Amino acid sequence: MGLSDEATARLEDVVALQPTKNAELAERWDMDGGSEVHQYLENELADHYYRDENSLIRATADAAALVGEEPDEDGPRTVRVPALQQRAFAVVADHDERAESVVSVLHKLRDADTADVEGAEDSTDDLTADDVRSALRGLERRGVVEVVRRTVPTFRLAVERDAVSVEPIDEE
Repeated sequence: MGLSDEATARLEDVVALQPTKNAELAERWDMDGGSEVHQYLENELADHYYRDENSLIRATADAAALVGEEPDEDGPRTVRVPALQQRAFAVVADHDERAESVVSVLHKLRDADTADVEGAEDSTDDLTADDVRSALRGLERRGVVEVVRRTVPTFRLAVERDAVSVEPIDEE
């Protein structure tokens, strides 16, 4: 028996966001929490996902093929992420620069929005340091940002910016 339209769409999210956590999927799927996500995965997508050694959710190779995900061949690696992660990737310190704090990245995001949309209301006014930290940790899970431990965790790219193509996942 094939997957329902909803299950197929959610499997596409798992493939695009991998490696991911219950909380990230709960937010994306508008669920109450990780328990609800876990129950959904077990009931609807049990044959299509697994948890890696860090307990992160990953799609099986068959699941990726099922939703039409092609492996990257030549050119930059493609990473699909939520919009905030894409914006954070664009402003975080480069791989050969000094790592920066979450607050520094937050200020860069606000400055970038102000520069892009002069005269318009800032879309990052309600953005918090926790939102930015979560976005940077999501990029870290995907292997494109690294954490450098100093007094506080700081972040920078783990790869050359041109080595990765970061695309937004369609927000619903």
